[in-house]
Amino acid sequence: MASMRDIKRRRGSIQSTQQITKAMKLVSTVKLQKAKQRAEQSKEYFNCMYETVVSMLAKAGNINHPYLKAGNSSKKGIIVITSNRGLAGGYNSNVIKLVTQGDFKKEDVEVYVIGKKGRETFQRRGYSIREDYSDIVEEPLYSDAMEVGKKVLDDFVNGEIGEIYLAYTGFKNTVVHVPTMLKLLPVEVGGKEGAKEGSVAPMNFEPEDDAALDMIIPKYVTSLIFGGLVEAVASENGARMQAMDAATSNAEEMIDHLTLMYNRARQGSITQELTEIIAGANAISM
Repeated sequence: MASMRDIKRRRGSIQSTQQITKAMKLVSTVKLQKAKQRAEQSKEYFNCMYETVVSMLAKAGNINHPYLKAGNSSKKGIIVITSNRGLAGGYNSNVIKLVTQGDFKKEDVEVYVIGKKGRETFQRRGYSIREDYSDIVEEPLYSDAMEVGKKVLDDFVNGEIGEIYLAYTGFKNTVVHVPTMLKLLPVEVGGKEGAKEGSVAPMNFEPEDDAALDMIIPKYVTSLIFGGLVEAVASENGARMQAMDAATSNAEEMIDHLTLMYNRARQGSITQELTEIIAGANAISM
């Protein structure tokens, strides 16, 4: 059985850790309120942009444009949004699994990483890191998403990658966060995400389709990247708040258990001392 000193030292250590987890939970809660509001405000635009572009291209017929056809390269460019810090439960690992446990061959993947945790993991596993934008994940701006979008589109048009994907954590509510892999280019117009069944209205472009798509597709890619960033930040703070809340509760249980052990050890020590005193008194009286 551990000594009273060891139990007391361990209990003090856990109490110090509990104070840290409480503080981190409060910080995450405050950040979550701001990030949640931002994510909810941008979600409708995020979804509407995706559905509109997919529907538009479904009605447009076959258009020969560099943004709309798969490149000759077998490489897949994947924009992966993680966090710069840990202690957020399975937030980072769940996004990374979309790539490492998905239908992608390691040698065919070019990672455009946003977040130090993702960068460290992909480097450790031998993936090719094409670009690192970890600095933008703390307070993402639309201009940051535009920078990332321009780079991946340039690589796509130049034939260095043949497809573009976005891996991020979708924010559903405070406790539900959904790891999502979204294909950005070439746009898939089939299935439920394409034009509604029975829709035969043609899509006419003004000016010409090439000029219109040169404006629409970069806006589409940038908007989806920015939406992913905003939702990822909200999801990260929600996940960290839950993780710190669970850690604080676990620490409380451990402190209660150690307190009980300490009291039992103290009681046993007092009983032993009394027994020794009584035995010594009896020996003297005899």
